[in-house]
Amino acid sequence: MNLPRPLLIRDVGEQGLLARLQRFCPPGMIGDDAALLAVVPGLLLVVTEDVLVDGVHFSVGLASPIVTTVAADVGWRAAAANLSDLAAMGASPLGITVGLGLPGELPVAWVEEFYAGLTECLNQYGTVVAGGDICRSPVLTVAIAAFGQVPPNRVIRRSTAQPGDAILVTGSHGASRAGLELLLHPEQGTALTPGDRTSLIRAHQRPNPRLDVIPALWTTQLSDQSAKARITGMDSSDGLADAVLQICRASGVGATLERQRLPLPPALTGWISPAQAIDWALYGGEDFELVLCLPSELAQQVQRRLPGAAIVGSITHGSEVILIDSAGTDEPTRLSLEQGFQHFT
Repeated sequence: MNLPRPLLIRDVGEQGLLARLQRFCPPGMIGDDAALLAVVPGLLLVVTEDVLVDGVHFSVGLASPIVTTVAADVGWRAAAANLSDLAAMGASPLGITVGLGLPGELPVAWVEEFYAGLTECLNQYGTVVAGGDICRSPVLTVAIAAFGQVPPNRVIRRSTAQPGDAILVTGSHGASRAGLELLLHPEQGTALTPGDRTSLIRAHQRPNPRLDVIPALWTTQLSDQSAKARITGMDSSDGLADAVLQICRASGVGATLERQRLPLPPALTGWISPAQAIDWALYGGEDFELVLCLPSELAQQVQRRLPGAAIVGSITHGSEVILIDSAGTDEPTRLSLEQGFQHFT
């Protein structure tokens, strides 16, 4: 039986595709040359942008050896990555714009499913698609700009960590990398329960940006009048080690992480070795948790308020980031950016 050919982008053209995509945007917000987003006086506008490329960040299965990704999951992850950057700055989201470079032979349904996943993630945080652009491209490319707002005294930066600060992470690390491994190699993880397998894959396909952390941070600050309003941090989209290293580089400090304190997904026990689990936690990336440096007493208060949060180390003098084993089994290890994923290397 011959199945009907799917409707392709080249069949509907630019205006036809735009008309379809406008259904995912609030009425009245788009249609002009630019979007209008109101910013309350006394707040800073926060802007971030992320680019995703077929064959590098995902695959639609047209011509790539990596696992084919469902369009809705690509959309969700694209939204989550940008919202996570806003959370890392302490900001609340206002909206996003979407730029698409599209091959003409791509099915229209793929783009609509992408937008469905995108808006499904955004809707959880009261955020909207405020516009964007499309163009013809030999490679499917997604470029998203996200906009948020934050009071000047509540901006989270990378450059304000000080020796003695505790390093707190908001959740476990290594789950997304484990989920990717299961997608690439379905024959692996035979010891996993069906529920654990599903949970790890979902951690990769549908990560949750930690915008929920921001109110807890400032509620804790306001309840402790002795604490300075100084929180340093970023997200762990490129891995826990990368986040700590980037913070230390920007702040001119070093850090010590304790191997036994790193929060690992329980499902990894019995599937991979402890050393592999630590490597995935440090360098796997795309867990989209927050890595925060703050005064020790304040960190303990935040940890009590956030289920799953863990204090994993401390900021030190110097410039090196060292992983230590408090049990004395393994030698201290110097962490570096080169051990994680880097474009062009």
